[in-house]
Amino acid sequence: MPKILYIEHNGKEHVVDADVGKSVMQNALENLVPGIIGDCGGACSCATCHGYIDPAWEGKAGSRNENEEMMLDGALRVEPNSRLTCQVIMTQELDGLVVRLPESQF
Repeated sequence: MPKILYIEHNGKEHVVDADVGKSVMQNALENLVPGIIGDCGGACSCATCHGYIDPAWEGKAGSRNENEEMMLDGALRVEPNSRLTCQVIMTQELDGLVVRLPESQF
């Protein structure tokens, strides 16, 4: 089972056994990782699952689609490696993925 390392803005780490085929957001919510809200349930319509994909994983995690770009336009503290975690689907190849979480989703 692949793992995801979530790092809160304060440095606290959460390692999660991730389900392949579920989004990085779903895996966080199901494992009670603080910092990801996911108000829209993964429909790419709220940006409350914003996270920063570690630069080492950016290419493997795919790229933003047009809807994701539009949603990130309204998010706080967007960086080049910002993603909506509902749009990153977990695969075995993403075992060890590192996602840093913003201080706030609002």
